[in-house]
Amino acid sequence: MWIVYAVLAAVFAALTSVLAKIGIENVNSHLATAIRTVVVLVLAWAIVWGTGAHHGLKTISTKSWVFLCLSGAATGLSWLCFYKAIQIGDVSRVSAIDKSSLVLTILFAAMFLGESLSAKIVIGVLLITAGTLIMMF
Repeated sequence: MWIVYAVLAAVFAALTSVLAKIGIENVNSHLATAIRTVVVLVLAWAIVWGTGAHHGLKTISTKSWVFLCLSGAATGLSWLCFYKAIQIGDVSRVSAIDKSSLVLTILFAAMFLGESLSAKIVIGVLLITAGTLIMMF
């Protein structure tokens, strides 16, 4: 089932980039990001309340709160930078660079989470990096 959610995430991420590029025409990129964030916030909390997941709020540890807040800050900064980049650049090129975050994610997962780097993963990282560089220039 995780593959279905991963594919849906990729589809929605692709739509996000294209819809955002259309939507930010003549709009300050930071304002556009704030509007997007409110929509995400409302949608996420509607799902939390709709599924009853809000009952889990009481059981979240301090460590989890800290890391979820740090993740949220990183997300917000990523979105602000992404919206500014697509406002002034080609969405296809910006998205290629943005998606190269996969390379960083794999490296960070190895460094901080102890995930293994097999030869297949290293080759994939090198190919993604090469593809990103080709699309950039």
